[in-house]
Formats: sequence, C-alpha cells, structure tokens
Amino acid sequence: MMRWFAYALAPLVVLVIAATIASMLGYGLLWIAGDILPLAKVISKITLILLLLSIFPLKKYLQFSWADFGFAPKAIFYKQFGQGLALGVLTLLPVLLLLYWLDIHVWDDTRQWTAAKIAEKVGLGLFFAVLIALGEEILFRGLLLSGLRRKMPIVVAVTISSIYYAALHFLKSKSQIDYANLTPSSGLTLMAEAFTNWLNPAIFSALLALVVVGVFLAILRTRVPQSLGLCIGCHAGWVWQIKVSRDLFNVNLQADSLFLVNTYYDGVLGPLVSIWLVALIVYCLWSKLQSNACYGD
Repeated sequence: MMRWFAYALAPLVVLVIAATIASMLGYGLLWIAGDILPLAKVISKITLILLLLSIFPLKKYLQFSWADFGFAPKAIFYKQFGQGLALGVLTLLPVLLLLYWLDIHVWDDTRQWTAAKIAEKVGLGLFFAVLIALGEEILFRGLLLSGLRRKMPIVVAVTISSIYYAALHFLKSKSQIDYANLTPSSGLTLMAEAFTNWLNPAIFSALLALVVVGVFLAILRTRVPQSLGLCIGCHAGWVWQIKVSRDLFNVNLQADSLFLVNTYYDGVLGPLVSIWLVALIVYCLWSKLQSNACYGD
C-alpha cells in the first residue's frame, strides 16, 4: 500500500517541479520580451510544454515503447482515430442538444453569423481539438496510465490517472500582476495560488465530470492493448463540440436547469455530463459481463 502511495504521488512531484521551473522561466521570458502576455498565462503554457517534454526522458526511464503508450501501427491508428472521433460526437451531442432544449445554451444572436464564419469556427475548432487531445492523451492515457498499471491494480491506476487529468485543468491562477510590479518571486506566488485553486468549491462539479471523462477514456484505453488512437479521437470529438458550442451559443444564467452545468468552468461540464457518462460506463461494463456470461455458457 505504501508503494502505491509513493507511485501515486510521483506525478504530483513531476508537476510541482515543472510548475516551479515554469514560474522562473516565465519571469525571465517577460523580462527579455517585455509585456507581451500575462505572467499567469505564460507560466501555464510553459508548464504544459515541460510536461509534454517530460514524456521523452520518462519513456526512456520506464523503458516504454510507443506501443506501450497505446499507439497501434499507422493504418490502424488512423482508423481508431476516426472511430473515436465519431464516438466523441455521438456521446456528447445528446448532452448539447438537451442543454439547448432546456434553454441552458442559447444562440448568440448578438453576432452576425454566415456559413463561411461558422465553417471557419468548425474547422479551427477541430484543429485545436486534435492538438489538445493528442497531447493530453499521450500524457495521461499513454504515459501516466501505462506507468501506473505496471505498479498497481488497474482500477487504482485508472482512478489516479483520471484524478490527475481532471485536476490539471484547474491548475490556474486568475490574479493579474502588472508588468511594472513583476519580481522574480511573482511566478511562485501565482503558482501557489494555482495549486490552491484545487480547493475552490466552485470547481467541484466540473472537476468530478472531468474525473468521469478520464475514467471513460481510460476504459477505452484498457479494453484494447493499443487503442490510444481511439482515445485521442474521442477526446478530440468532445473538445471540438465544446469549442464550437461556446463560439455559437451563450450560457443562459437565468435557466431553471442551470445546475446541470458548471458555469465557473465552461458551461458544458457538470452534473449532466457526469450522469450521462456514468450511465454509459455502467452500460458498457454490464454489456461486457453479459458477453462473458454468454461466452462462458
């Protein structure tokens, strides 16, 4: 049990180290480049870059191959990606339609929309969704989940990796420090605030939803040995729809069913997504048990 605890804390240590380095590099970058971006945003981006770069030395240290991460041969990977993208659309679209039907999401009629403008939003949304999904899936369902599975039972590994996946989305500081007031310790102050944000009760329903999202993706990853392409596609499908929805719709803060979403985060994730994905997970597990029972007969 103590070993499990140590392995569970190891990713947190890596995250703290990356954030600390990013805090120092962020101040140095702004000192050289000038007032180009808020320090908090610079630190956030550098931390993410450092986490992605850590994949390569950790891959070598753990003696992983890309197949251990879950990558299938190229042709199979692309097929999995397409299947995952379709799965992502099919599993989130009912939620978005329900949010629209309940008047939680309302069409943004304050902007002039044309077919070309909507097509641009859809295309750019897909591009950035794929980039986000690729990085996060390699990191969480590739490196982290695969590494933890070697050291602990699969249920524990899935849970821990999903918690880290969810928590990283809320490692944010909203404080703004004027460029003229920046000091070498400013980044560390913002970093401490970002970690403290995990205790913010306003994030709870979105955090829980993201944990469930992580579990759903981890189940996809563990049911087939080399299925990271499926996870990337599904993740991209979700992010794509959320990005397009946020561009085209506004959250109606007066809606009677507003409690179904978390307005602190993105206005999509929240109790409704948690309930829907838990239902899908239970159905998938029940179907697998039924299949095994039939096969056993």
